[in-house]
This record gives sequence, C-alpha cells and structure tokens, in this order.
Amino acid sequence: MRKTQFVSDLEGPLTLNDNAFELTAHFLPQGAHFFALMSRYDDILADIVKRSGYRAGTTLALIVPFLKAFGLRDRDLHEFSRSSIRLVPGAFEALQRIRAQMPAFIISTSYEPYVRAVCEALQFPFENAYCTKISLDAYALSEEERQELLTLYDQIVQRSQIQIPPGVQSVDELSGEDRQTLELLDHIFWERVWGMEIGRVLREVQPIGGPEKARALREISERTGISLAQTIYVGDSITDVEALALVRQAGGLAVAFNGNRYALRAAEIGCISSDALILAEIAEAFQASPGPYTVPPQAARRTVQTKSGQAKPGLTTHIDEAFIHQSEQMRRRLRGEQIGGLG
Repeated sequence: MRKTQFVSDLEGPLTLNDNAFELTAHFLPQGAHFFALMSRYDDILADIVKRSGYRAGTTLALIVPFLKAFGLRDRDLHEFSRSSIRLVPGAFEALQRIRAQMPAFIISTSYEPYVRAVCEALQFPFENAYCTKISLDAYALSEEERQELLTLYDQIVQRSQIQIPPGVQSVDELSGEDRQTLELLDHIFWERVWGMEIGRVLREVQPIGGPEKARALREISERTGISLAQTIYVGDSITDVEALALVRQAGGLAVAFNGNRYALRAAEIGCISSDALILAEIAEAFQASPGPYTVPPQAARRTVQTKSGQAKPGLTTHIDEAFIHQSEQMRRRLRGEQIGGLG
C-alpha cells in the first residue's frame, strides 16, 4: 500500500459554518448583507479583475477595520467561534478513519480562533492546521477613524447586492449599478481605508486563501516527504482553486466536496454528499490504488435525490453544468441559502 496524505479545507468539507460571515451577521447591523457584498467583491477581484497581488479570501482582511469599528475584541471571536460550531455529518468519523491510515492536514482561510475551536471538537492536532492569523486587540483605532469607518459602512450597506452571472469574463459585462458599486468599494478600501492608520490591517492580515493555500500544500509536502502526486486535496470554494489545480497538475487527487462552480472547474472529482464519510472512502481507495485513481464502486453507488425524485450520481469525474447546479443546490441545502451562496 502506497504512502499518501489527506489535506482538506475546513468550512464546507468538514464544517457547515462560514465563521467570518456568521460573526459579521451576528455583531454588525445588516452584517449578513455587508459580508455577502464583500464576498462578491472578493470573487470579482480574484476571478474577473485578477487584481495584481490580490488573493481569494481577502474578505477576511477587508472586514477587520469594520469589526473594530463596532467594538469587537479577541474574546468575542473566541467565544462566538466556540459556541457556533456545526460539523458536517460524519466529519468526526471520517477524519478518525483517515488519520488511522495516513497523515491529515487542514488548510483554512478561516480565522485562527475558529480553527482552534474546531480542531478541539474534531480531536484534530492544531499543529496540522493552517489558517488566517488575527488579533483584533493588536490594532488601535482612534475615535476619528472609527466614526469615518461607520460612515463608510453605511455607504456600503446601502448598495444592492452585486450579481455575477455565470460565464462573466469582464467587469464590463456587469450591470451599470454593479459597476458603480465596484468603483465605490475600490475607493473605500484602496484609498480611504488604505490611507488610515487602521489601514495597516489590509497590509498585515494575510488570509490563507488562493495562492497561500497552494503554498501551504507545498510546505506540507516538504514536512511529510510525501509528494503532491500522492496527495488528496478537498475543497469547495474559490479560495481552493489554486490548491486543487496544484494537486491535479502534480498527479494527485483534487476533490470538490459540495463545491461551487469555482472549485468544481478546478477539480478532477466532483462529490455531492450530505455526509462527510464519503471522504474516508475516497481516501482509502486512493491509498489502495497503485495507479490513476478511479471512483470506488461503493462510493459510485452513492446518489443524490433531486426534487423531482430522480437519483443522480453523487461522485463523478464528469463535471458538467448539470452536476455543478446539483452540487450548488446541495451546498445551499446543507449550509443554508446565505452561506451556500457565497463564493
């Protein structure tokens, strides 16, 4: 049996949360709308504009000045994270099975307090987790800047949600209203906030998303001595695209678990399931396979019931628009419409 390793995103494959969204929605007025708008802005900068030096997941840096402006402290992040964990069914059992067979790691864009809390719940070693370091208490905020941030926040939440139609290749294809929103957000973040003392948050907080997840994968491979060709990576969103692509190009196994279209178009295997135990089956089959991975028969029999009652494959290498639609439906059903609709 060959030596392999398992690496997974946290939110999506193992937990139902989007911790940063839930924090913002809980503590900030109109926080759910604000975070969703920031997430769409993040998707556009990372996937359409491809802003130089910008990485998917920077939403977690963009929102920090506003978390400070509304008075959040480190203790709020820790207490809320511990109290709000929702595991994907079967996640605990899946990780126990996987860790009995091979080294396992987590790479998450999420804030460290949440990742620590989930590692405790999963009995998973935190030293095998990569995540976004954050300390709200480390940043001072003057009353003048706090009032300015509150004014900017009001301007942001008054904007309608940005719509990104499938297949959009350019900002010019967005509606006029959405282009105006993008111009406003560019001005707020890269001129107004960037120029404040609290703006150093945007330069210092380094979310583990996009290319940072790929960098973490390379570091894991160096730590373990196990090549990327012998690595399974599981992701579900835009922050996983570079990691999925890296593993796939190296000859490893790139799996999108209830993924959105960003993750699915980068993955080799699409997996739709309401239970994370299927990840253990995939990992065990990958380890036992001497050559190119094939969908294990027991997993291939897993199906997903559509609203019409029709059964569709839950695991496939044939990722088409119909499968993407079904995967995004499952994503919303398990995690809720608001979290499931984030990029």
